[in-house]
Amino acid sequence: MARMDAGDLAHCLGRQAEAVCRRYLNTGRKHGNYWLVGDANNTPGRSLFVRLHDSAKGPAGKWQDAATGEHGDLLDLIRLARDLTEFVDVVQEARAFLSVPHPEPAPLRHKLPRVSSGSVEAAKRLFAISQPIGSSVAGTYLRRRGIAYLPGPASLRFHPRCYYRPETDEMTQTWPAMIAAVTDLDGQITGVHRTWLAPDGKDKAPIDTPRKAMGELLGHAVRFGVPGDVMAAGEGIESVLSVREAARDMAMAAALSAPHLAAIAFPDALRRLYIIRDNDPAGDWARDSLVERANAVGIETIVLSPALGDFNEDLCTHGLDTLRARIRDQFAPQDVARFLSSAA
Repeated sequence: MARMDAGDLAHCLGRQAEAVCRRYLNTGRKHGNYWLVGDANNTPGRSLFVRLHDSAKGPAGKWQDAATGEHGDLLDLIRLARDLTEFVDVVQEARAFLSVPHPEPAPLRHKLPRVSSGSVEAAKRLFAISQPIGSSVAGTYLRRRGIAYLPGPASLRFHPRCYYRPETDEMTQTWPAMIAAVTDLDGQITGVHRTWLAPDGKDKAPIDTPRKAMGELLGHAVRFGVPGDVMAAGEGIESVLSVREAARDMAMAAALSAPHLAAIAFPDALRRLYIIRDNDPAGDWARDSLVERANAVGIETIVLSPALGDFNEDLCTHGLDTLRARIRDQFAPQDVARFLSSAA
């Protein structure tokens, strides 16, 4: 092989980036235009991303470890993977690798057809591969927010390594995430909502946008329980779940934003709707819009107002007994015995 400088070697390695990854990072796997692995020491996981083909985001072979911030080219990766300290040894290893033919990997059989990112089908797949909350990071997160009465897997699940794509040109990252099913009135999934979390579950992940939804959302919601003649609806999942801590037998729905709350669809049997408002201008607008829509079709509305910004802030600050007392004062008398008396 002709003599090459480091730049030439890195370029040649980049042309065979997937073969490099299969050789030195064989615990990882291919996902789209990236090879995902835990770190440069070949630990299983998804923190380290290697670009497999040239793209607008950069040349093939460039990599970054989202957990540590390390980055570099494939020469750097070989050095770390083989724990080499002398550059001459890195060059020798790279030249030895390039001297051996590397056939294209055989296509995977029974691979699911590709679907558009953000589509309803993509949302269904993400929810399907997620896990029950149980004692997961998502369970820890909700309990730290004062929510002990966890929903079942039909509404909320957990994914240990959910992809997060920053708005900038940074590489895709993975974080633990709470995955919520957005459904229509028939219970069919139309989307999902993701809340990315810190690995210990103590807070949301330290990223620019820790909450995102995908799929078709208008008119739909994250639902807890089967609605009858009475139900409650609000914006955020945690705010709605906080009210559910006090009224566990009432069906509730989280519409995920003020505009979507204003547009939420009404079940045919609904006769009284409790509106769980957020204490801000957007919450006021959603309340007024929803009251007008509901009253126009003969549905009684009762607005539940928090003392602070939202009901989860009330729960975390003042506790469940105080929150229950505040809700009791705002409930219709016939619903106090029906929905609050069995709350523990």
